[in-house]
Amino acid sequence: MSIDMKYFEEMEAKIPHGKVRTRFAPSPTGYMHVGNLRTALYTYLIARHANGTFILRIEDTDQGRLVEGATDVIYRTMAECGLSHDEGPDVGGPVAPYIQSERRDTYGRYAELLVERGHAYYCFCEKAESEEDSGKFDRADDPCRDLPLEEAKARVAAGEPYVIRQRIPKDGTTTFHDASFGDITVENTTLDDQVLLKRDGLPTYNFANVIDDHLMHITHVVRGCEYLTSTPKYNMLYDAFGWERPVYIHLPPIMKDATRKLSKRYGDANFDDFVSKGYVPEAIINYIALLGWCPKDNSEKMTMSEMIEKFSLDGVSKSPAIFDDAKCRWLNGEYLKAMTDEEFLKVALPFIKKSKVYGKYDDMLLARLMKTRVEILSEIPEKIDFLEEFGAYDPQLFCHKKMKTDESLAKTVLPMIRETLEKLPSFTHDAIHDSLIALATEKGYKNGQILWTARVALTGKDVTPGGAVEMAELLGKDRSLERIDFSLSLLNK
Repeated sequence: MSIDMKYFEEMEAKIPHGKVRTRFAPSPTGYMHVGNLRTALYTYLIARHANGTFILRIEDTDQGRLVEGATDVIYRTMAECGLSHDEGPDVGGPVAPYIQSERRDTYGRYAELLVERGHAYYCFCEKAESEEDSGKFDRADDPCRDLPLEEAKARVAAGEPYVIRQRIPKDGTTTFHDASFGDITVENTTLDDQVLLKRDGLPTYNFANVIDDHLMHITHVVRGCEYLTSTPKYNMLYDAFGWERPVYIHLPPIMKDATRKLSKRYGDANFDDFVSKGYVPEAIINYIALLGWCPKDNSEKMTMSEMIEKFSLDGVSKSPAIFDDAKCRWLNGEYLKAMTDEEFLKVALPFIKKSKVYGKYDDMLLARLMKTRVEILSEIPEKIDFLEEFGAYDPQLFCHKKMKTDESLAKTVLPMIRETLEKLPSFTHDAIHDSLIALATEKGYKNGQILWTARVALTGKDVTPGGAVEMAELLGKDRSLERIDFSLSLLNK
């Protein structure tokens, strides 16, 4: 078969030049893992920092691992995280298509070109269990490697099943540079003749990503450090075609602790896991940014615009990042506190609905009460359920040494508190607060003596997500008076 060089010339002519271009190229095999999301974020930040182009490419060549609906998960997750792409399957672009299974013919042509140039060969050996991974394949045992090209072509023409393998040099070394790890040299004897084109005509990931990265002019490639060992083979492909190599940034793993990688079994490996626990996307993406990168000013809480401005490759670490649950929770809490009441209610409402008290109290009041008192939204039900658990409690709760309160004081001041609240024409926060403070002043008590006694009487607890005033406002006048009456009955038994 003859090689149509015009095809390759036309493909080269389509390649955009002149700007930084990065890509996020996930496989649609499930939910978005934290490690994948970090890769997406860093590629996004590199592009945006340089006023370049950010591309989404779907790598679906391993058809056996595809999960229905996973592509939609990718789109949704990126949208929720604010990672808008300039080119991709859903928005198009100058080097479409952006789904690898739709580029099948392209890979076949480039694989054939490599065969013609002697950098790849037809292999007719028994099919491996997975053609995506050469496994224990030994090039020395492959009789196909040294087959004359014409003989191999004849077998292909006769319909014999085959794969196309990369022809790796038998000796020598290969060196490449990584932005994080520096120069890395490997012995060619340690590299396998990886499969480039599978029997079904689809490329392996290892081949397709090189072809696509060149044809889409990807200038910076960000991926996990597990691909460090494969990079020499990628570079041999670049060199075989006479193409410029991209800048490589290999990221260290994200660890649960010193010995364990972050994993699905811990229930916090995926973006959706965090959302279901009550983390907000802005906080998730902010924290993930810090898992392997440190801005020069050591900032922690950053908007996306700030991350774009501050991002630099020299801040990317080569050491594994430990996922700190406490720090992630703290950062999420800071995002919640910074919200307006309306913003917080919107994200909190699904969790308020999971509580025992939903529908019985004012949602906005509940939200205001919780905004500064939770770090993750899933804490809300537990923190407000006490509102429906009021009943007999130990009157000793009225005793507070610092506040100088006890049961005797409670018996004296509770009727005054009840009368004061009952007389209020408007049962608002300010009205409740001002009336109780005025009562303390009038009767010669300290503010804390009145407020502590009122809190216990209204809740039956010594620890609540708000003081007496907030509790009374939330409960409303009728419930507040009923609870004070109940508390008086306990004290007078």
